[in-house]
Amino acid sequence: MKYRKLTKEQFESLDKEFAQFLATQKIDVNQWTKIQENNPELVEEELSLFSDLVWEDVLNKVDYLEHFSSNCINLFQTDQEYISRIVIKINKKIDLFNQQDYQWLLKNTNSNSIDYFKGTKKYQKDRNKEIFDLIEKGSQISKGELFDYFNKLTS
Repeated sequence: MKYRKLTKEQFESLDKEFAQFLATQKIDVNQWTKIQENNPELVEEELSLFSDLVWEDVLNKVDYLEHFSSNCINLFQTDQEYISRIVIKINKKIDLFNQQDYQWLLKNTNSNSIDYFKGTKKYQKDRNKEIFDLIEKGSQISKGELFDYFNKLTS
């Protein structure tokens, strides 16, 4: 397995897609029921294969990621060969999960309490695997508005 198995909730939300996946393997609902009863190893194999296909599809479409902590934001832009990162570190007592503190950051981008770091690097391993690792560590897929905003601000 390249990534991780989808959660029960994720499988439930993709039940039609999973049924189509099984159909491509020439497994109908009756056969799937029998497989579940008699062959748990094959069930795990099919669930893992489907999970990897779903993750691969999602990861291929990721252009931006964001990771927040109470006093730091990591913003990522991904392309096929490189990943760019902007780090925004606030050097004062702040909680970016609090709306008021987050608004303070947006209004005080030139404050001496804020450090910015930027960098770009080639992927060290498979692109999608690196993006998946960032997601597993708490990054969220985004549309890139914050990345674009802070990229312009720091250019």
